[in-house]
Amino acid sequence: MDWKRIIIAIDNSQMSVNAVNYVGSITGKLTGVKLCLLHIYPAPPPDYYRGGSTLDEYQQDQQKQATFFLRKAAQHLKDGGVPEESIATRCLMADNTTISEAILSLQKKENYGTIVVGKRGISKSEEFLFGSISSALIHNGKDIAVWVVG
Repeated sequence: MDWKRIIIAIDNSQMSVNAVNYVGSITGKLTGVKLCLLHIYPAPPPDYYRGGSTLDEYQQDQQKQATFFLRKAAQHLKDGGVPEESIATRCLMADNTTISEAILSLQKKENYGTIVVGKRGISKSEEFLFGSISSALIHNGKDIAVWVVG
């Protein structure tokens, strides 16, 4: 795997901004780097549909919310010297899987060699209930580098 093919898994947290800035400071002057800014959002909660909403509406809302911080993150990378053509953005739903499993699935499918995450993008209670995404990536990732940025 090529370590220069990097997924930066982000949400709308300061830790994600820190991770993006860190990667930009390292990769901004390198050639051959391919970065994927990735936002994975959970499937809708079971009671979501009771109000008459649809899965399509949920996905559109999630995509709309993510567009803002994905664009902002891409701009941080460009400001750090990463060429625009080296930056891709993706927003996907973790359907019947955890967020960490969805990240690892994309990593395997598209041959990324490095995954970068912020140290904490979820609350303490969410971490207790669902587990730490960074911890799951470290323990379940195979033949890849995982950078956890604080």
